[in-house]
Amino acid sequence: MFSSFTIRPKERQQRAQAEQYNPYLAARREWDERYGDQITRAKNWRTMAALSGLVSLLATSGLIWMSIRSRVVPFVVLVDSLGRPVASGIAEQASGNDDRLRRASIFTWIENLRLVTADGVTQRKAIDRVYAEIANGSAAQTFVSEFYRSAPPSNRAQTETVSVEVNSVLPTSDRTYEVEWIETTRDLYGAVKATDHWKGSFSVVMNPPKDEGQARVNPVGLYVTNASWAKVLKEK
Repeated sequence: MFSSFTIRPKERQQRAQAEQYNPYLAARREWDERYGDQITRAKNWRTMAALSGLVSLLATSGLIWMSIRSRVVPFVVLVDSLGRPVASGIAEQASGNDDRLRRASIFTWIENLRLVTADGVTQRKAIDRVYAEIANGSAAQTFVSEFYRSAPPSNRAQTETVSVEVNSVLPTSDRTYEVEWIETTRDLYGAVKATDHWKGSFSVVMNPPKDEGQARVNPVGLYVTNASWAKVLKEK
């Protein structure tokens, strides 16, 4: 005899769940629940880091491009021994071939050359600047050296001083300039002893500085090659 029995609904559900249970799937679901959020956050973080790096790279590239493309145009001002401006202009325009700078350099050179002062430091600097703008081995170098030997400024400064006022610097050719100036001689108490007018002729060459040392002592690159002068006699 066969005995019959009936499976209750609850037991049928438990058996179905047991038959559908898969250990691999269950472990995968548990792993996703525990670490899925962390992996997603890490992935989002890496994406944001990559985007930030890309933005930084583009910004840096832009700055480099701008620095390469940027162009600074210096403005040059030439001053005399007393700090007075005598010429100025944009550096590209104020090149060594600019006649304004040539005349300004000669202007300052004459003032330094003929200066006599009781200040030994100032006198020494003036002489140094004079020789810095004379071509080596030139006739001007010999002429100026003889001038200083015949009447050393340091000896003259014991009894008198001389101030120089340049009136004009006129080109007579592309390399020669005629200069007129006034020298005022005073005693050590400041009283005027004499006021003399002078005229000179000076030939120059241009040799732009090639390093910082030359640029410091002769920024224009003008060198005197020949020099001569004479006192202008007063008309009676």
